[in-house]
Amino acid sequence: MNTLDDTGLDDTGPDNNNNNNTQHVSGSSSILLIDDNFDIVRLMQRALKEHGFNVSAFTDPAGALEDFKINYRNCSLILSDTIMPKMNGYELIKKAKEIDKQVKVVLMSAFEINDEEFHTMLSDIKIDAFLQKPFSMGKLNDVVEKIIV
Repeated sequence: MNTLDDTGLDDTGPDNNNNNNTQHVSGSSSILLIDDNFDIVRLMQRALKEHGFNVSAFTDPAGALEDFKINYRNCSLILSDTIMPKMNGYELIKKAKEIDKQVKVVLMSAFEINDEEFHTMLSDIKIDAFLQKPFSMGKLNDVVEKIIV
């Protein structure tokens, strides 16, 4: 599995300080984060952790799905890129919703996706939010907070 925790990402570094200016929303909210770009995942993982969320981060959608099969009861939100090799975000979300229909979902993409394509691909699946890349980490935290808090 390509989880970032296996890559030696150090959560005790200077980017993960717990100063009093950081608002911690929920230490029990667990997020499954998937993007095939390691640097994007690492940045988002750190931002969400600093905001008080538990994050399982993957660069491989198949590995993320395997993790979700085991831990879906603890997952408050799936945050996934749409365009990835081997399994795209649409396929990942459809499979995850077969396991847990109630899981919240945020899709993100650097590519412009029109409404018709979006609804055609996921006509029977509820998506809670869509983030158009690039977006700020503040925007990410705001969207996540509104959905799972």
